Amino acid sequence: MDTVFKGGKATYDTVFHKVRDFELTNQFGQKVKLSDLEGKIVVVDFFFTSCPTICPKLTTNLKLLQNAFLKNDTLIQILSLTVDPTRDTVAAIKQYADKFQINPDNWFILTGDKKEIYDLARNEFYVSVTQGDGGPDDFVHTEKLVLLDKDRHIRGYYNGLDTTAIGKLAGDIATINIAKDHKKPGLLKRLFSGQDH
Repeated sequence: MDTVFKGGKATYDTVFHKVRDFELTNQFGQKVKLSDLEGKIVVVDFFFTSCPTICPKLTTNLKLLQNAFLKNDTLIQILSLTVDPTRDTVAAIKQYADKFQINPDNWFILTGDKKEIYDLARNEFYVSVTQGDGGPDDFVHTEKLVLLDKDRHIRGYYNGLDTTAIGKLAGDIATINIAKDHKKPGLLKRLFSGQDH
């Protein structure tokens, strides 16, 4: 059994949704695949640069999370996917990243094909209950942050506008990081088999 975090409370489950691989473009114009982030815990949000309401607060709170892992910045990767890729070009997302002084070492602002991003939001990350096709009149807007473990399984959802939830998210990242790797034999088994020598 593995731990799933819902609202910061630990529950136990054995089946997690695994997010499929995808490729989008970051604030430097580089192609980024989810599979490129092997070995990292990933936090995902959906935003747009011209958002006057929740997105600036969401980004500010994600900065708090990024700062919490400054000493261990290779552990996590933050991915912010724009839901307005037509306007959010590489230049626009780079300007947004600069405005918020985002450290690109472990935080990518991503843009790409709208239908792809909306398919990810609805059918991979499950952050939108509305139906749509990613067309010109389709729009997804959410304050949810999604936590993925190192195997790309969804492990929790958090209110990105709530600093208490951000604190819980940081704690859950630490818990997942130290949790037993089920693919690796236990310490005693490794010691007796000579794997730790």
